[in-house]
Amino acid sequence: MFDTLIRGGSLIDGSGAPRRTTDLGIKAGKIVAIGKLSEPANRTINADGLIVSPGFIDGHTHMDAQVMWDPLGSCSCYHGVTSVVMSNCGFTLAPCKPEDRAWYANSLSYVEDISVDAMREGIDWTWESFSDYQDAVRRRPKALNHAMYVGHSAVRMYVMGARALSEQASDGEIAQMTAIVLNAIRAGAIGFSTSRSHTHLSPDGNPVASRMATWREIESIVAAMGRLGRGIFQIAPDILSRSSNLEFLAHMKRFALEHKVPVMFGVISTKQGDDPPHWQDQLEAILAVHQAGGHMYGQASTRSINAIFSLKSYLPFDVLDAWKLIRAKPLHAQLEALHQPDIRETLIAAEALMKPRDNKMQGGGAATTDARKPDYANLYVMQNVDWQDKTVEEIARQRGKHPVEVMIDLCLENNDQIFVQPIVNESREDLRAILGYEQILATFSDSGAHVAQEMGSSLQTHFLHYWVNREKSFSLEAAIKKLSHDNASAFGLAARGLIREGYWADLLLFEADRIRPGMPVVQYDLPGGARRLVQKAEGIRQVFVNGAESFANGESTGQFTGQVLNSPPKL
Repeated sequence: MFDTLIRGGSLIDGSGAPRRTTDLGIKAGKIVAIGKLSEPANRTINADGLIVSPGFIDGHTHMDAQVMWDPLGSCSCYHGVTSVVMSNCGFTLAPCKPEDRAWYANSLSYVEDISVDAMREGIDWTWESFSDYQDAVRRRPKALNHAMYVGHSAVRMYVMGARALSEQASDGEIAQMTAIVLNAIRAGAIGFSTSRSHTHLSPDGNPVASRMATWREIESIVAAMGRLGRGIFQIAPDILSRSSNLEFLAHMKRFALEHKVPVMFGVISTKQGDDPPHWQDQLEAILAVHQAGGHMYGQASTRSINAIFSLKSYLPFDVLDAWKLIRAKPLHAQLEALHQPDIRETLIAAEALMKPRDNKMQGGGAATTDARKPDYANLYVMQNVDWQDKTVEEIARQRGKHPVEVMIDLCLENNDQIFVQPIVNESREDLRAILGYEQILATFSDSGAHVAQEMGSSLQTHFLHYWVNREKSFSLEAAIKKLSHDNASAFGLAARGLIREGYWADLLLFEADRIRPGMPVVQYDLPGGARRLVQKAEGIRQVFVNGAESFANGESTGQFTGQVLNSPPKL
């Protein structure tokens, strides 16, 4: 007898093969039969008219803190995701000495915009070693499967203390770090992550610990991983110029081919910096590694990566003194003030004090730390999820008003109004080309980070709604393969990413013509009442994780069957 029988669905198995109408039997968390099935079941689901696909894999998240208070894995959980990989870019909560916990929390808050108050309220910090942290995650109720890296900045701080933020490591310290990383991988870490990105700063404005490491230090650790024969190397690169991009790629090719360690990096996007590093250079290096028998993957989003502004979260003007006086008030008092002509004039005039837009990263700095004058020609007034909104500049021209006044008016007309500023991936034609390569993974959501300013968790449903249904750029079979099997294969997640007998029953049932992201909304539901953006989806009927129905019509069923996924053997 099956635990669950899914009958008559249109099965897309994740391999890229054409869909077929068939039944699927689940028992003890796994797929045990596919075909015309007559065996009885404890529960039978009529999937007529629905797509049955593998669950999606979200390979670039920062849920390390969130998993301690959020059993759902939101917002990835709302978009068909059944497994996540967290601890990217070197930012992890272990290893960590008790006296350094506050510093770790403050750093994670500063770099990834995770509320430090939420971390204080939501984390029962009982661990020191990586394996202790992994055990803590294992004990938490989880709707999704979680894999995790061991992070360079955490390891460096653990070995070197405060010196990690300003000094190079000695040979002895590199040996200690290497031992910690290898022990973490043996304990189940999916690999080792680091960052050299210029955007990753400590609370004092200096580079995070991993950015102080030499390439010799990084390569020593990666070489040891190669000798162990386990673990993936993930890195956030610093690629502000083409020359730095090419230097970075030379290191990555050597790591992948000489040390035989799978390499992940990203985000691969259509523009970053004044001298944009051509994504074609990155693609060329990735393809060369694969042709030589190695493993190297880029990570990309399926849409523009955006800063999101609203009256209920952040606005681009929040660091200006005139705006601070208003924004410190309760929402109802802000609305009253924004109706007053003299206050409006003051707020509009204050915008002239902002620094000019910085093209080091398209769209300028973060709203909270580095306010720059918005690019009104690329600041969109979000009305739907179809990627066809008007810009603030367009509406200002139509109304004959200053762009700041238009934004004030729009906030008064709709207190939930969202403004979207693309940071990268403005060129949709380039993005279409990027997504066409199997070695570039559609998996850069950043879920768990920047939760009040960005909403990357919808990349899966955006892919299906925009690129499949609207643009017809990909078949549904190809898109599902990219979101499931391609990611599972790259991360070495055994028995996941395909619908096969003997595989884990991580499944998604959805309406092909209705699947799409919902509109993001601001909610105050983090521990301590901190705010975040929440974006759900339409058209997803059911999600199964390890054979249990975790979500039905976008809501949790209260079944938390997610597992901690351990590091794969050598790929």
